[in-house]
Amino acid sequence: PWRLGREANVFELNKLSYWEIIDAIKNKDKSRFLFTIETNAAYGKYHLDGHRNCNVSLEPDETRKLNGICPRCRKKLTIGVLHRVKELADREEGYIPKDAIPFKTLLPLYEIISFVTGVNQLYSKKVIEEQNKLIDRFGNEFNVLLTASRDDLVKVTNEKIADAIIKVREGKVRFDAGYDGLYGKPIFNDNIQAKQSFVDQKSLTDF
Repeated sequence: PWRLGREANVFELNKLSYWEIIDAIKNKDKSRFLFTIETNAAYGKYHLDGHRNCNVSLEPDETRKLNGICPRCRKKLTIGVLHRVKELADREEGYIPKDAIPFKTLLPLYEIISFVTGVNQLYSKKVIEEQNKLIDRFGNEFNVLLTASRDDLVKVTNEKIADAIIKVREGKVRFDAGYDGLYGKPIFNDNIQAKQSFVDQKSLTDF
């Protein structure tokens, strides 16, 4: 249940109906279709190429240099979603279509609390209790993630969790991207450098 709403469309409608929603989507009416909510793609289990058993994670360009072969075990790498996206892309990265609906990138509240507190479990009573305190105070998870001020958050939870929520909201969280069945990990500490690859450049040139 803590992942409900991790992807969402946000509307502001005079009348809630199927046809009103369809019309707002088809016409890209930004006065009614306000934005979408997404989870960062790097959080996915198959974002980058790699080999979990070899602890190897690679960007698509690095994989091409290696002809799709793992530099450690010499077997075929598991190709990630980003690799396939770049193969199919017909425009430059970062291109924004005309009249595109804006988006916000969030993480589920449960998972923010779990990572920040070091629990890192799919289910934890401690994390659920902390999450529910915030939801009870602010009405729902989206209010916590999108609108509650830091001053109000620290009245309910600790500063570390409050700061993490604000960082997610402001897009200041980086990721060790997921690969070969492993979820990506958010990096909340600015002093920690997110890993772009588990294979150094020497490994690539020596292959």
